[in-house]
Amino acid sequence: MSDRLRRLFTEFGQSPWLDNLKRSYITSGELVSIRNTGIRGLTSNPTIFQKAIQGSDDYSLQFKSLIKQGLSPVDSYWRLVLEDIHGALDVFAPLYESSRGLDGFVSVEVDPALAHDQNNTLASARELHIEISRPNVMIKIPATQECIPAIATMISEARNVNVTLIFSLERYQQVMDAYIDGIERLAKDQPNKVGSVSSVASFFISRVDTEIDRLLATSDSKDAASLLGTAAINQAKLAYEMFQKSFSGPRWNKLEKLGAKVQRPLWASTSTKNQNYSDTLYVDNLIGENTVNTLPDTTVDAFIDHGNLNSTILLNLDRAHEQWKRLETTGVNVAEVAIRLEREGVSSFQKSFDELIGVLAQKAVELK
Repeated sequence: MSDRLRRLFTEFGQSPWLDNLKRSYITSGELVSIRNTGIRGLTSNPTIFQKAIQGSDDYSLQFKSLIKQGLSPVDSYWRLVLEDIHGALDVFAPLYESSRGLDGFVSVEVDPALAHDQNNTLASARELHIEISRPNVMIKIPATQECIPAIATMISEARNVNVTLIFSLERYQQVMDAYIDGIERLAKDQPNKVGSVSSVASFFISRVDTEIDRLLATSDSKDAASLLGTAAINQAKLAYEMFQKSFSGPRWNKLEKLGAKVQRPLWASTSTKNQNYSDTLYVDNLIGENTVNTLPDTTVDAFIDHGNLNSTILLNLDRAHEQWKRLETTGVNVAEVAIRLEREGVSSFQKSFDELIGVLAQKAVELK
């Protein structure tokens, strides 16, 4: 088998994570095999769990038992999810130990209905972190304006956070600032715990191209066609440049001496939506040190088969800046795109959550 996934990390400093989880991965031992190919962590979200739970009978016995115990459909959902999360945490725990806390993480998301509720997001995130009580869990919190303070507070309490649904450079800077603020607060209160905290900032990639390409296709600008398929990768390159700047200099160096880890940028939504583009486009072009790329199964398979290994995240930075700036001349307002994509992302996860709870509620009625 190809060793491309392993080489991503050993030669280029990028950690490939799997963007999927289902019960059969754990019960069949397949997740161990996946880990052994070079996958170094795992992310989940409400849509992934909707597909997993509705798409098989693997959860039926446990769900039936939970309903007979008197649990509500919502509480049963969380029991089903946390069973999978604990199983995945077990699989990746040896990697967490051997990498000294660099990788081996499993992410689980707070209730998406709380995306614009700072206080309840923080309460929910704390509750999840305490209930799971494993050093290699990451709690996913959306990068909405309302939740930025919750992110800083979680970090200040030495809790690992995966900040999700980042669509703009401006919001990304706020996320990094929140992380550094949280680490500084932790360093003041519990300096011995600074080195135990890990975080990633999840920049969504393919959705940016999908939306901006749609706008370019309807633009009257003669320049529009030349910018198709450039926006997502260019924005990620600019984000990585910001990452390097934020995690350097006197302020960060002081924290680094206490053992603080950088908040790695994570490239999410990296499956290619446009069939005219390479199926490894958002892996091949975003390889760089101190990054994570979380891949759905099909993209994992594609990269293992024919992905291109090279350090690419810093290539053609001048062109990335120039093309990103040119979007404005074609009528594309990237700030409005980011707001729309964030709203749609939150809505999509909420819809998946609500639909699944509805299905579980109907099953609960049938079981009574």
